[in-house]
Amino acid sequence: MKKLFGTLGVAVLGGIIALAGYKTIVEKPQVIIEKSVEPTLETVRANYTPKVINSSSTPTDFTEAAEKTVNAVVHVKNTAIKTQQNPYAQFFGSNGTRKFEQVGTGSGVIISPDGYIVTNNHVIEGANEIEITLNNRKKLKAVLIGADKNNDIALLKVDADEDLPNLPFGNSDNAKIGEWVLAVGNPYNLTSTVTAGIVSAKGRDLDGNRNIETFIQTDAAVNPGNSGGALVNTRGELVGINTAISSKTGSFIGYSFAVPSNIAKKIVDDLLEFGTVQEALVGISYKEIETGVEITAITEDGGAEKAGLREGDVITKVNDITIGKFSELKGQLTAKRPGDKIAITVLRNGDELEKLVTLSKKDFVEIRDLGLVLKDISKKEQKKFKISQGAKVMSNANRVLRKLGIDRGFIITEINNEEVKNALDAKQKLLNLSNNSSFVIKVINLKGETIRYGF
Repeated sequence: MKKLFGTLGVAVLGGIIALAGYKTIVEKPQVIIEKSVEPTLETVRANYTPKVINSSSTPTDFTEAAEKTVNAVVHVKNTAIKTQQNPYAQFFGSNGTRKFEQVGTGSGVIISPDGYIVTNNHVIEGANEIEITLNNRKKLKAVLIGADKNNDIALLKVDADEDLPNLPFGNSDNAKIGEWVLAVGNPYNLTSTVTAGIVSAKGRDLDGNRNIETFIQTDAAVNPGNSGGALVNTRGELVGINTAISSKTGSFIGYSFAVPSNIAKKIVDDLLEFGTVQEALVGISYKEIETGVEITAITEDGGAEKAGLREGDVITKVNDITIGKFSELKGQLTAKRPGDKIAITVLRNGDELEKLVTLSKKDFVEIRDLGLVLKDISKKEQKKFKISQGAKVMSNANRVLRKLGIDRGFIITEINNEEVKNALDAKQKLLNLSNNSSFVIKVINLKGETIRYGF
């Protein structure tokens, strides 16, 4: 029995050893490798496709424009003879008067080979003698052809032995905000100084000025002496006449202003042809609103009335130029003459309409010294009152005339027994009254009655 169990134990042990050998030698061991796999992101196709710009443009080059401009910009020197009175001199046996020279300087732009030069009115105002210095240091005497104080533009003329370098006028309406421009002038008597900047704004009206203006604003450095100089684009075209700076110190602090070239050119043309500036009017009263310029009244027989514009219309464009404020409208009108036609776009009850307006001539005259505004009488008034000429009072802040009873709407027909032809004639006659201790004015009042007032 013991022998049987011993044999069985040996057999079992042998089986175990045989099985272990088979697993080791015949079967290959199994190796398990764990891999760390990155999660796959879901791909979403979008409509946006990035745009790649392979720019080959070069930096803006100002050298060509500067070269064209420096020889056409001149130094302007004006000399005025001033008289000074010493109020205490009479106590020492003298009349106390003395004469002295006052010298001012600025810049100017030659606009024609025969020597016409544009500058600012304030550069040469009151001058007894004007001297021009060219970029080649040659000095020439200049004469004043004419000036427009309201827009601060003056026209000079020099005689030279040869054609002078000059600048062509550009279209200032085409100047864009952000566009590079050069300011060329003579600040602090430093001749032919060129500075660069961009157009910062257009149609800018300076606060504190009595006139509605429409300047080009730029950040090109402009200082005293630059007045009357050139503002040019990168093509060397004249787009403005540098006129003013905004400063608390008197020196440049970041803002300068130029009269647009379209306005300067129109003034030059008027001065050459008529000797005075021809002011063009639409024939409206207005107020500024958020969407443009609203018409508050229509002038009788004016271009606006004839074109079909109405009270309440909002002007938004002139010849495709957007109008957001009156200074922008004023800028377009200042560059036009009476008789010119302009396309005015208006909003009326939500509808956009375009009207072709023929501009009329300014027919009213301001007499600031007397506090009066006069207007030529209309054809309707001529027919109504059976008169052919006269001047209508549009506003009256004159205490003497108001005391007499002359008020707005009265028509002045005679002054000191002389017939009044129009508003300008009335202005001259009224200003001459300052030398008279008495006068008589014949008027037609609001009731149509003819009355004579004496003082």
